[in-house]
Amino acid sequence: MTEKTHYRKAFNSPYLSSADIVEPTVLTISHVRLEADKTKKTKDSFNTAYFKEKELRQGEALKPMVLNAVNSRTMKNLTGSAFIDDWCDVAVTIFVDNNVKFGRSIVEGLRISADKPATITDKQKSEIEKLIADKGVDESAFLGYMKAKDINSIRQTDHKKAMLALSKANGKKETTK
Repeated sequence: MTEKTHYRKAFNSPYLSSADIVEPTVLTISHVRLEADKTKKTKDSFNTAYFKEKELRQGEALKPMVLNAVNSRTMKNLTGSAFIDDWCDVAVTIFVDNNVKFGRSIVEGLRISADKPATITDKQKSEIEKLIADKGVDESAFLGYMKAKDINSIRQTDHKKAMLALSKANGKKETTK
């Protein structure tokens, strides 16, 4: 199946929007700044999150995200700090909420999950790399099951999912011999 294009992509926002997120996505906030509206539609300043990841998908640059009041409150709760200067190096799951009130309308909007995403530790990543090497697992099949572009991008998933993908990739190797 080919990816479909959301109609809002035509409006080319300088910020991450619901048109950009097709499934819950784990990203790492590198820092947050209070800055003027880049759309120049208002003179307002926004809490704007920047990410460590440079691409949302291969070839698609990752834009910064405006943190509205709800998402700012979620960041406060996730980090334990009300200060945006403390919202650095935080892994978050961003998803589309189809029931966001905007004035009198209900629209799609981005939300940061109140739950911290499960991530793979350095030790678990090393264990997975060792299992791939020792068992001769097809790394590209493993990455395919993980929907990851490379071994480093598996870090922001949970260990259980990685082990299941490893098992599937190992099974694929055995059935192709």
